[in-house]
Amino acid sequence: MYLKRPAGGLAFCLFYLASCFTNKYVLSVLQFTYPTLFQGWQTLVGGLLLHVFWKLGWVEINLCSRSEILSWLPASVLFVGIIYAGSRALSRLPIPVFLTVHSASEVITCGFQKFVQKEQTSHLKVCSVLCLLVAAVCLPLCDTQFDPNGYLWALIHLICVGAYKVFHKLWKPNSLSDLDQQYINYVFSVVLLASASHPAGDLFSALDFPSLYFYRFHSSCCASGLLGFFLMLHAVKLKSSTTSGQYAAWSFLAKLITASLSPFFFVMTANVLTISCLVTSGIGEALLVYTERTGT
Repeated sequence: MYLKRPAGGLAFCLFYLASCFTNKYVLSVLQFTYPTLFQGWQTLVGGLLLHVFWKLGWVEINLCSRSEILSWLPASVLFVGIIYAGSRALSRLPIPVFLTVHSASEVITCGFQKFVQKEQTSHLKVCSVLCLLVAAVCLPLCDTQFDPNGYLWALIHLICVGAYKVFHKLWKPNSLSDLDQQYINYVFSVVLLASASHPAGDLFSALDFPSLYFYRFHSSCCASGLLGFFLMLHAVKLKSSTTSGQYAAWSFLAKLITASLSPFFFVMTANVLTISCLVTSGIGEALLVYTERTGT
């Protein structure tokens, strides 16, 4: 069985879908394209809620070693790159396209394992990664809604995600839990994004945002912060209670559901070649899940 712990897994899929759709609505429909403010808001909500949960004893966080906190800061820098570039890309690209490029980050981690760490890699895993790479490379060439800036930010997002995973594999101290790491990420992101909001021009440009005083904008921003936090919380819980193969299967299912439903809610124009790229990426990720599950 690939999908164990159905309640936790289905909750994860639900929060993944809702979080992705809410972010897309704010970024593309309402066109609130001020990432230092939007991502700063989300990380502020996430950090405050995680701090409250910690003080209430609902989660456990241990930040006793300053040296380990400092050693994790490079990952926090990459985390800011992930959410900032991801926000830029998602505002311009359809959700299935964004998720296809995002999935190609496995090319970086697999390439690092094979060529730097000299780990043995099965032919099936190589085929799965090649499917992800081919899909991500061919997609811009076939996309009828081609947006060069959108794909550029998606590429930066991909590189940051891949580098983050590689850093996580190389990072030596083991005393920081996933929640500890996320808490540091939240705090660092809030400080950095708040500091960058004025130089980036977002702080004052947002004052001219047409929907600034509309209820739908306020409610969507509140929902994005809450959904992002509970998605993170369910992801950490699911990862700790399942094997890596089972977690990969739930992540793949969440992406598949989100990508399949998004064209019914957001505008997307696709031709046969575009759909072929999306399917190829799906096949590649399914094969990757199989290799994780079987250890091949």
